[in-house]
Amino acid sequence: MQEGTSRIEKHPVARAAEPRILVDVATYNEGENIAKLIEEIHQFLPNAHILVVDDNSPDGTGKIVDEIAAKDPRVHTLHRPGKLGLGTAILAAMKYAMEHDYDLLLNMDADFSHPPRYLPNVIAGMAKNDVMIGSRYIAGGGSTHWPLSRRLISKSVNTVVRLLFRMQVHDASGGLRCYRVAKLRQTSLDNLWSRGYSFQQEVLYRCYLAGCKFGETPIIFENRKFGKSKVSLKESVRSLSTILYLGTRSMTGADKKAARAMRAK
Repeated sequence: MQEGTSRIEKHPVARAAEPRILVDVATYNEGENIAKLIEEIHQFLPNAHILVVDDNSPDGTGKIVDEIAAKDPRVHTLHRPGKLGLGTAILAAMKYAMEHDYDLLLNMDADFSHPPRYLPNVIAGMAKNDVMIGSRYIAGGGSTHWPLSRRLISKSVNTVVRLLFRMQVHDASGGLRCYRVAKLRQTSLDNLWSRGYSFQQEVLYRCYLAGCKFGETPIIFENRKFGKSKVSLKESVRSLSTILYLGTRSMTGADKKAARAMRAK
């Protein structure tokens, strides 16, 4: 070493611990999709764990996942006795994520309508947000091969949500979302009104009341290639009725007062 110079000790920069990610998928008769879906999720999020919440699918979806889980410790199955609804399936996954200390919970559909290629962008958005939404209704987003009736229902629901709930999100009905589990612990998930598709709007509203910061990333929603859609007119009407009820509560401020009281405890 030359005189007058000093030696600089270099130390490796400590990296932040990688978040523990749980991807949850609710299934009912998705045997044609589930194995391929699990494979593609791990293609884009190789370290993520996957929880399949199966409602006793007659086509053996749960058994297929069990066989995969027996060989892959990243895959888990939660078997339920029957068709209990999408909302309760997502709620069960939220409780599972909290009980098993995951950092992020990413929810998606089982029918490839949410292409796994978007998952890294959703996760990246969690660096600055508490909830990330895969959005069809921002620049770069959209949908393909979707019936006009479904488009109209979706746009109507989102218009109602923006007017009544005053949440500045463009896609409040989409199912591709990531939640910060620490914030879910602060969210009032007890006594939810929704059990079906209005669960997506209600849980977003509960997160809003808990002070969550929302972000959106564009996706192209692709209508299912295999299997049969679970959406029915009866469920659509029931969900819209629930949204209108919750929206009325939001406008009166009753839920916001309760949320402030809970955060003050």
